[in-house]
Amino acid sequence: MQAAVLHGREDVRIEHVPIPIAGAGELVVKVGVALTCGTDLKVFRRGYHARMIVPPALFGHEQAGTVVEVGSGVKGFKVGDRVVALNSAPCGNCYFCRRNLENLCDDLLFNNGAYAEYIRIPARIVEKNTLQIPGHVSFEHAALTEPLACALHGFEDCLPQPGDMVAIIGGGPLGLLMMHVAAIQGCEVIAVVKHDGQVRAARHLGARHVVQISSKHKVIDSVHAITKERKGADIVIEAVGVPDTWEQAVEMVRKGGTVNFFGGCATGTHVKLDTNRIHYNDIIMRATFHHTPEICKRALELISGRQFQADAFITDQARLHDLKSVFEKLMNRSHEIKTAIYPAVSSILEKIKKQI
Repeated sequence: MQAAVLHGREDVRIEHVPIPIAGAGELVVKVGVALTCGTDLKVFRRGYHARMIVPPALFGHEQAGTVVEVGSGVKGFKVGDRVVALNSAPCGNCYFCRRNLENLCDDLLFNNGAYAEYIRIPARIVEKNTLQIPGHVSFEHAALTEPLACALHGFEDCLPQPGDMVAIIGGGPLGLLMMHVAAIQGCEVIAVVKHDGQVRAARHLGARHVVQISSKHKVIDSVHAITKERKGADIVIEAVGVPDTWEQAVEMVRKGGTVNFFGGCATGTHVKLDTNRIHYNDIIMRATFHHTPEICKRALELISGRQFQADAFITDQARLHDLKSVFEKLMNRSHEIKTAIYPAVSSILEKIKKQI
């Protein structure tokens, strides 16, 4: 089969590799579509991810497709099933799993290889984190389950209430997903974004207010002006992952409010926070990483519903052979949110035919 293999920094190659074979408890899935992701872009830039992928390795983790082989002992799946297999599964036995913190599992099993014609799904992921796709949900929409689960996890960790004013810093895919989730849940969303395309996307996905970044103090003042007597948002979610916006988040939140440092900074990064403001204003600070099987189920249910605008997040499409050029385009600050990658030429031709 053809598959994307990451060899190092900005070095991804489409190669011929053996079609995987299902072992005991495993599935082999024919990939209907894979989606680009901000994490994959970081991995492409850096050439590795310490926890998830070390080159040379198969690449990509957001996908949906059809089961073509079922390993011995598998229950609940058969050849022909349409599934979304998530990119990880917890062990269920460690200290953190026993305390319902499965995203922090000491033995969290990751799986890569979405940018390929076929992908092998390890037994633990088959058992704990593979979901049947409802008949009315397309592969493209189902493949949004993983990033939406991360966004849903971060949003829910803030313990939001309907009517809360929620400021979300960052107009990338996860920031936009969070804005949409917050709007669906009845919150008043303040989008803090940089580019004109992100302004349009934020408004389309439910942001009531949009603050376009020009200078640090103007952004903070703008959020305070929007929130009026609260003098800050009830919840501020940082979805960029750079020190400046981490620091801004603390300045944007109201007294007694919650800040979620959702965007992950590079290893070794340090930030300067106003400890006086944090302490005397009783500010809650937390961070959210990854997802859990239960949250993934809820994410797919949300995608299956009528309110979630899945089409808004799939803004381009390409063949597997174009993957490197797609990432190069994204590195140059393309306004695309997610590109659907079709491993088989026939798949993208069929998609284009339907649109015509």
